[in-house]
Amino acid sequence: MIVAVLTQKGGAGKTTVALHLAGEWARAGASVLLVDADPQASAQDWAEQRARAGRRRLFGMVGLARETLHREVPDLARGVTHVVIDGPPRTTALVRSALLAAERVLVPVQPSGFDVWASQAMLDLVAEARVYRPELKAHFVVNRRVVRTRIAREVQRAIASLGVPALEASLAQRVIYAEAAGSGLLAQEIDRASPAVREVAALAAEVLRGRP
Repeated sequence: MIVAVLTQKGGAGKTTVALHLAGEWARAGASVLLVDADPQASAQDWAEQRARAGRRRLFGMVGLARETLHREVPDLARGVTHVVIDGPPRTTALVRSALLAAERVLVPVQPSGFDVWASQAMLDLVAEARVYRPELKAHFVVNRRVVRTRIAREVQRAIASLGVPALEASLAQRVIYAEAAGSGLLAQEIDRASPAVREVAALAAEVLRGRP
């Protein structure tokens, strides 16, 4: 399966979602390749920190911030179980290429009305891609949810009005995700008892259940 994690709004936690999905599937025994298609190369920076600390590689990674993703990624996918594309922010040509390469698209969004409404541009690109890839599936992933609160009703209505459903699984606003990003680790490696571990497992399982 080829999953693209894409958003055109900064700060939504796109790389956190991509890394933890790849890590969870790899931990479960799948062969996984993460394609860092973000010119900022945050996922590659994470991998370099991991390598400098002498930690073993959990999954493959390749930097591919090119507008030929849709031609190159399917070839890379032949050798692995899953490909996760950590897409670029606000780079339309690259986003379009990632959409054409993917089977599923996950759009991370923070639980606020402003963030949901700002996702409309991303969903317009999804609709455009479906002209060529009608089987393309897209879902919101609520990220940085404030613990012990529910998504506001107006946010739920805003998501529903956009015609793209949100996954039931979500990730909370937790310090452990920031620690993971800065250390080349995943939440599961920092604290196996953390609620973040269960969140990631639930998200990874739900994405697999919904595969076409």
